[in-house]
Amino acid sequence: MKQKILSNNAPNPIGPYSQAIKNGNMIFISGQIAINPKTNILVNENIQKETEMVMENIHNILNECNCTFDNVVKCSIFLSNMDLFKSVNEVYGSYFNEPYPARETVQVSCLPKNVNIEISAIAIAK
Repeated sequence: MKQKILSNNAPNPIGPYSQAIKNGNMIFISGQIAINPKTNILVNENIQKETEMVMENIHNILNECNCTFDNVVKCSIFLSNMDLFKSVNEVYGSYFNEPYPARETVQVSCLPKNVNIEISAIAIAK
């Protein structure tokens, strides 16, 4: 049975989607961008801070499900420019332990609010 997940510590959805959906022990986290949920302001002074905000939003949604990054099995990273990959990878990698989740990283022509990064995740609750 599908269950809506909503954390007050992550940005509210701005369209017809949920922050996350839990079905059984699987958690599907919608793509997160670098909106600070406390101020509702986009964090985009540099790609490192933008990536950190995205990862913190994912972290807070995982917490709402009593999960951590250790529960994440798959991520999708969308970048405005693949030249950002190295910097994003360094920040992203600091949130995970081995074995790392499966992942793809792709460059896209445009992201919501013209951000540089969006990340979605799939986790399995224990």
